[in-house]
Amino acid sequence: MIRSQRWFVVGLLFLAGVANYLDRAALSITAPLIQKDLHFTHAEMGVVFSSFFIGYAMFNFVGGVLADRIGAKKVFGGAMGVWSLFCGATALASSFASLIVLRVLFGMGEGPFSSSNSKMVNNWFPRREVASAIGVISSGTPLGGALAGPIVGFLAIRFGWRPAFVIIMVIGLAWLVLWSLTTTEMPQGNPRVSQAELALIVEGQQADVSMTHDAQGRPAGLGHYLRQPLILATAFAFFAYNYVLFFFLSWFPTYLTEAHHMSLRNMSLATVVPWLLGSIGLACGGFVTDAILRWTGNPLLSRRIVLSVCLGVAALCVALAGRVADTQSAVALMSVTTFFLYVTGSVYWAVIQDTVRRENVGGVGGFVHLLANLAGVIGPAVTGFIVEATHGAYGAAFVLAGGVAILGALCAFIWIREPRASGSSARPARAA
Repeated sequence: MIRSQRWFVVGLLFLAGVANYLDRAALSITAPLIQKDLHFTHAEMGVVFSSFFIGYAMFNFVGGVLADRIGAKKVFGGAMGVWSLFCGATALASSFASLIVLRVLFGMGEGPFSSSNSKMVNNWFPRREVASAIGVISSGTPLGGALAGPIVGFLAIRFGWRPAFVIIMVIGLAWLVLWSLTTTEMPQGNPRVSQAELALIVEGQQADVSMTHDAQGRPAGLGHYLRQPLILATAFAFFAYNYVLFFFLSWFPTYLTEAHHMSLRNMSLATVVPWLLGSIGLACGGFVTDAILRWTGNPLLSRRIVLSVCLGVAALCVALAGRVADTQSAVALMSVTTFFLYVTGSVYWAVIQDTVRRENVGGVGGFVHLLANLAGVIGPAVTGFIVEATHGAYGAAFVLAGGVAILGALCAFIWIREPRASGSSARPARAA
């Protein structure tokens, strides 16, 4: 028997994160080949990058609500199946319109990823471990991005960009079989969970959250949470995080090939370093914020410290990355940006776990993720138009990404704090 079944679930979700970003980053790695093959301009390629996020953002919320209603295991498994199939179907693209349709459908499949795995963590973990668990799960995504460079780059060079998408589809479908055979929605009734582990989970889930009732003393519902400044501030800080992340994910490989004249092979290897540091940052971030929580006894203070400091550092580094002349400095600055950005990656979800009733964790998480991923709809397209308008210059796009991140850091510093008690609408959170 596996000694800790809850961490086995985390391990599976970590592998799903690897597959998620391996699939997602494949387009940016193969973009120079696709642009040449299908004769796309920079503006058209920016729209293709952004089209993914139309379906993705919409199904962030839908997936979160469904996870609350029918269960996170079903939603997550269904999402993996759908996104894997449409990743493979990318090989069928033959025009601008067909690639946009396929990317929207691919995005719809990936949409429930974060909100449903957050719901699984809520089901399986004591509150004092949630940020650590989400951090480990999320660290799989930049690792997938790191692997995408050499793996997809090799496949594209060896076989062409179309077979690369089919091959990585198979990885997701293999994971889905393992998920279906080994995982349950809740630890209760799972024969692999020991009585000691079950007692630890159940006892640790008794800790209070900050907002359990509305101003009239009724149990807080989804609508109540979606109007709270704390939740909206979390969503905007998450938007800023995603703006920088998707700028890097979508355009940095092309920037290296165009502005620094790197070959596809060398670019594929160069992008590994930022992704690896991001994976370390994500894994560390959850443990750091949980350690600050144990030190201060104040969940939201610990989250606010990490968000405001790390987003601020990421903002400075990304703004400078587009201003340096040599390739090594550009990659180094984006590596530091990615590390500090990803340190915050689990914290947005931890804020939701700290403040929202279990019955609404999926829906609120999906709503926050929807607003955050509007950055994916806006950012890559805006970058494409900036590069087109400046005749191939990327400097203004890097500075804009830094400015958005600074606003996110300020937003987190000002508004992510304990809500003022209003009747029975709020209770101080206590650490588990």
